[in-house]
Amino acid sequence: MDFSVSEQLAKARAGSENALAVIIAKQMPSIRAQAARMVRPGLDFDDAVQEGLIALFHAVQTFDEAKGAGFDTYANVCVQNALVSAAKSAARLKHSPLNNFVPLDEVQSDECPEDIVLQSESYSKAMEGIETLLSPFEKQVLLLFIDGLSYADIAKKLASTEKSVDNALQRVRAKLK
Repeated sequence: MDFSVSEQLAKARAGSENALAVIIAKQMPSIRAQAARMVRPGLDFDDAVQEGLIALFHAVQTFDEAKGAGFDTYANVCVQNALVSAAKSAARLKHSPLNNFVPLDEVQSDECPEDIVLQSESYSKAMEGIETLLSPFEKQVLLLFIDGLSYADIAKKLASTEKSVDNALQRVRAKLK
């Protein structure tokens, strides 16, 4: 293995953002090419790239030079496996938005004080999850959706596609469950 790659991996594992940025910059063309081949209904390009980056982060943490493969090979296999898995998952979850839909205008009345406290705790936990688990794009989509905007309006406002908005809301639902 090239000394600089080994050195960058060691630094990235130790928490160096610059080393991780060098690795990402080197791998990004490959990730984007693989992501472009995996685009299909339920998995758009941006989501595929995001899945590829997550796989790259995992590859950085789990690469073992002693096993004989080069890092580039190992990272490409990790990214490819993650993208295949994401494509299969997207196909299975095709009708998930309809199954997980919860009307936002449902309001309960005549609540007892215990229920109010439990809801308050649940609200606090949800807000904490929103701040820690969601990406900036997912937060924007969620806030606009809560404001009552349609998928088309959110996509227009964020210069994105309706499918990206739908995928972001799917990820939000899964992360905040």
